[in-house]
Amino acid sequence: MTSKSLPLTPELHAYLVAHGSPPDEIIRDLAAETRAVLPEHSEMQVAPEQAAFLTFLTRLLGVRQAVEVGTFTGLSSLAIARGLPEDGKLTCFDISEEYTGIARSYWQRAGVADRVELRIGPAAERLRELPYERHLDFAFIDADKTGYPVYWAELVPRMRPGAVIAVDNTLRGGRVLAPRDAADRAIAAFNDEVLADVRVDAVMLPLADGVTLARVH
Repeated sequence: MTSKSLPLTPELHAYLVAHGSPPDEIIRDLAAETRAVLPEHSEMQVAPEQAAFLTFLTRLLGVRQAVEVGTFTGLSSLAIARGLPEDGKLTCFDISEEYTGIARSYWQRAGVADRVELRIGPAAERLRELPYERHLDFAFIDADKTGYPVYWAELVPRMRPGAVIAVDNTLRGGRVLAPRDAADRAIAAFNDEVLADVRVDAVMLPLADGVTLARVH
C-alpha cells in the first residue's frame, strides 16, 4: 500500500499499457502515421492508455452526446466514438483541416464516422453554436491551453446533471508548480478555477500529463 501515486519508469509504463485494453491495429497505425507525418507535433496525441481510458469512461457513463475540443489527428475522438452507442454523437471542434484530415480517414476505417461531426473554426466561437441547454453527457478538452477557461465556461452550462468533463494536460509535465511560459501559467490558473467552481466535483488523475475529471452537479 502507498499513500501516493507511483512514479512510472519506462518499464512500468510499458507494463501498465500492456495490462489494459491493448491498442488495436487501427490505433497503432494512427499513432505511427502521426509520428511519421507530423514528427514535431506528435506529442500532441494522447497516450495509448488515455485512449483506452476514454473508451472505457464513455461506455461506463453511458454517453450518448459528447463534445471534444481539440481533435488533432483523431486518436482521442476515435476512442470516444468507439465508446458511444450506434446512435450516439460526438461533436469535434478543431482549427486544422490538415490534422483532422488524418482523423477522418481513421474514423472511416474504424466504422465510427457516422457518429462524429467535425466543426472547423475557433472553438471559442463555434461552441456557442451548441444548444444552450443541459444536454451533453461528456466533454473532453485538449486544445490550446490558454483557451481552457473559455471552453470550460461554454461547456459547463451545457452539461446535464451528472455529466463529466475530462481535461487533458493539467499537470503540464509538473510545471504547474513552477510555470515557465504562458501555457503553464494558464493551466495553473485554470486548475485553481476548477477547484473553486461550486458547480462541479473534480479529481485530478496522474494519467499521462494529468487528466482532470469534473462531475457537473
